[in-house]
Amino acid sequence: MSANTPPGTLYLVPAPLDFGCDAQAPLSEVLPEGTLRQAARLTHWVCENAKSLRAYLKRIEALHPLAAPLQQQHIAELPRAIHKKGDHGGPGSAQADASALLAPLRAGHDMGLASEAGMPAVADPGSSVVRAAHDAGARVVPLVGPVSLLLALAASGLNGQNFAFVGYLPQEAAARAQRIRELEALALRTGQSQLFIETPYRNPALWQALLEQLRPDTRLAVAQGLTLAQARVQSRRVQHWRADAQPPDRQVPAVFAIGA
Repeated sequence: MSANTPPGTLYLVPAPLDFGCDAQAPLSEVLPEGTLRQAARLTHWVCENAKSLRAYLKRIEALHPLAAPLQQQHIAELPRAIHKKGDHGGPGSAQADASALLAPLRAGHDMGLASEAGMPAVADPGSSVVRAAHDAGARVVPLVGPVSLLLALAASGLNGQNFAFVGYLPQEAAARAQRIRELEALALRTGQSQLFIETPYRNPALWQALLEQLRPDTRLAVAQGLTLAQARVQSRRVQHWRADAQPPDRQVPAVFAIGA
């Protein structure tokens, strides 16, 4: 292609929320046809894990023919450091120059950015790719699909006009307890709902810490298995949770939220 070839479009392709779950939701029930059709047209990708993306594309192929066979899809993975530290550009994040990953985009090819669940670059890596696409003068198009944070917030009964997603809480017990108290104080003082997540196998430990540290009248919501048949969303005062404290499933991703 010539040097005057305009860049392609970067499509942010959401994935279903059933990654790592025993059951899978039918794609046609959780993703619009327009999103699935556009994903099927793409042949160049940036993703977290190539194996996971191929599995996703295989599910799409059952509904819409792919523009190229799986073996001929061009797939680049984000650096592993980004998975651990993020690539949002703030303190502690990985230093990521994603421009090399977007060589096909600059050559005029449309590309897809995909994470393993939900919307890429939201509670997932990929923001460096989006920034690099903007810097290259490319069009960036987010496709429609499930976003667990917003689904959980909508079903929580907490303040949806003022909220914050704060990512993962500390793993060390004392630091985690302090962070819980800080977030609760902020939520009660400002009315801002506080949302956070955890690696599924640590769900029970976080749950126990929340019941121990939060005030009795603070509202605590937990959403698991969103968009799946076994989806569970519950929102109760902590004092009521303590009387019936069934911990979240340690094998299913969860979104936690606290507020007034």
